[in-house]
Amino acid sequence: MLIPKRVKYRKAQRGRRKGIATRGYQVSFGEYGLQVLENGWISHTQLEAARVALTRHIRRGGRIYLRIFPDKPVTKKPAETRMGKGKGMPEYWVAVVKRGKVLVEMEGIPQELAKNALRLAAAKLPLKTRFVTRAA
Repeated sequence: MLIPKRVKYRKAQRGRRKGIATRGYQVSFGEYGLQVLENGWISHTQLEAARVALTRHIRRGGRIYLRIFPDKPVTKKPAETRMGKGKGMPEYWVAVVKRGKVLVEMEGIPQELAKNALRLAAAKLPLKTRFVTRAA
């Protein structure tokens, strides 16, 4: 799973999910990409499931670039716990994504294969996405 080795602070506030991506909105490393169309969180398990779906579909052909990393801890209090007594312990990690951010890029495979692979990966993610190609 993708989790940070170290973090400056163990617990983080939730923040606000609004705005558009000002960086990372173009296909930079590969030929094809998966661009997110809404703001939200992508957990480390969802990201890993998408990555596995991609690699299994392309079968060792081409190259995959993950453009996001889950670096925000999400805390949760145990079930049936009364209110108060502080913030819960970190349960999982998420990547905060804004509208327009390119999540995954691919190269070295035909466009139809890339489109199908990215469609399978998009099914594992909680946000709406679209297939994009590198601007010539």
